[in-house]
Amino acid sequence: MSQITFKGEKVTTYGDLPAKDERAPHFELVKSDLSTATLNDFKGKRVVMNIFPSIDTGVCATSVRNFNQRASDLKNTVVLCISRDLPFAQQRFVNDEGLENVINLSDFKERNFGKDYGLEMLDGPLEGLLSRVVIVLDENGNVIHSQQVPDIAEEPDYLAALKTLL
Repeated sequence: MSQITFKGEKVTTYGDLPAKDERAPHFELVKSDLSTATLNDFKGKRVVMNIFPSIDTGVCATSVRNFNQRASDLKNTVVLCISRDLPFAQQRFVNDEGLENVINLSDFKERNFGKDYGLEMLDGPLEGLLSRVVIVLDENGNVIHSQQVPDIAEEPDYLAALKTLL
């Protein structure tokens, strides 16, 4: 288990993030059209996983906008924005913002992703939601970067994450 904070208050997460050079755990998440996406769907591509509690918060929305803009020029790279929001809310946000370079995925149905990746919040005001994390995978699905953001109210280190793909 890891400790993070939410506005200075301690929060415990389910476990540890996948380690560098480790194969990312399999996942099944819900796409905007309610079909299922798996890690295998992105085989052969570099993957940036932008994981957050809810698209309807300022910092989460900012991270989606930033990754949409910053990763748009990266070759063979997809940005997955993952939360437990309903796919309808995720799609509304992307449509309202005119974002075209991110893929929204939801863990609302199975709720295994947060546990398998060690980032579900076990206590605190956002208990049961996903913590703010960025994980970058190479074309083979191996972790090349991960960051558990120390405080949920802070943005991730975009440059550190994207630098691994340059």
